[in-house]
Amino acid sequence: MSSTPARYLVCIALCTCTIACLLTAGCSAPGGEEPGITPLPATEPPATPGPAITLPVTATAPASEPTAAPTGGSGPAGDLLIHFIDVGQGDAILLQFHNQTMLVDAGERGMEERVIRYLNGQGVDRLDAVVATHAHSDHIGGLAGVITAFPVGRFVDAAQPHTTATYENLLAVVEEQGIPYTAAVRGQKIALDPELEILILNPRDDPIGDMNEDSVVLKVTLGEVSCLLAGDAGAAAEEDMLDAGLDLDADVLKVGHHGSLYASSPEFLTAVSPTISVIMVGAGNDYGHPHQETLDRLEAIGSRIYRTDIDGTIIVSTDGRVIEVATAATTPPALSGLQITALDLVGEAVTITNAGDTAVNLTGWTIADEGASSTYTFPVFSLPPGAEVSLHTGEGSDNATALYWGRKTAVWNNDGDTATLADANGTVVSTLER
Repeated sequence: MSSTPARYLVCIALCTCTIACLLTAGCSAPGGEEPGITPLPATEPPATPGPAITLPVTATAPASEPTAAPTGGSGPAGDLLIHFIDVGQGDAILLQFHNQTMLVDAGERGMEERVIRYLNGQGVDRLDAVVATHAHSDHIGGLAGVITAFPVGRFVDAAQPHTTATYENLLAVVEEQGIPYTAAVRGQKIALDPELEILILNPRDDPIGDMNEDSVVLKVTLGEVSCLLAGDAGAAAEEDMLDAGLDLDADVLKVGHHGSLYASSPEFLTAVSPTISVIMVGAGNDYGHPHQETLDRLEAIGSRIYRTDIDGTIIVSTDGRVIEVATAATTPPALSGLQITALDLVGEAVTITNAGDTAVNLTGWTIADEGASSTYTFPVFSLPPGAEVSLHTGEGSDNATALYWGRKTAVWNNDGDTATLADANGTVVSTLER
């Protein structure tokens, strides 16, 4: 597990974002600009890194205006939102931080409209950075349409020689739109905000020479929480990053190559030690992804697995301390505002908040600790909109803001525990780990 315990809460987390982004040091730029890069601290850093520069702001209005504001707030851990958008057998990942956004890939050809609709739904009206992890169509097929629909501050890719019409068309659109271009190399930093660190861990200076193995791999860190986005990097790239002594430890892992057995080696997973793993994969795909070997490896390290073919779009949000996970499949829309917002292990209390617009009848719902060794069942109780209620382990008289379990012994493990809120049908609505 990561050196910092990861905690997460199943909830719906949505926010409205407009953006400004920085990238640091020097690479060639088809758009006529010499971008900068800041070297990733390493044993042999470049001698004279280039200065930080502000990315250009595109004045042109997007072809498709945002249609609506988000339907809910970001929740208690909503500073950084990472949306793993369900695009079938492919990747499309949106990062939102304060007023800034970055898109990593956009799925297969034909998925651009789905991605554009999703971005519009999040209130996105420009993309400060777009990253193409590698030139395979299940990652870049939808990008040309997306970068035509939104102003883009900078385009970053692995600069791999590839002659497919899809990739050539994408680069042509980048040039036509006048988007500043940067070739990704290990040691660069994409600085959307001083509080948010985005490091490029792959490809290295001398590429391995395989499209997947030279995928752009990003490590995103806010405070105590890190997320590793592995693209389609396989065992060779993983071994190379391990040999380079890179810090791969992360709380959240976007599993490489859609869960292929040729990625996610045991050594790599041990180094990353993710509490949460996200597999972006299409239902019934022709490759058999995710492979059982990969699932077994993830389960062996105790990582909780989310899959877009099962869970739909997955949203991870964090304030740099607490991690929340929301999925389309597990969070009922009507209960999107209901969440566990606090778990006091020492004080023996768990707090549930209704951030929605309607009251929620909690009668028959349950709160359980990790492993469900202790379970509390709610009595007849309704939580009004905007209200919260604390469940205390000990004895007391129930009232509108406090409920009492009536136990004489402690429930929560002071060394770390998980609270799970489930509805009367047993469907998990919210989880918080401390």
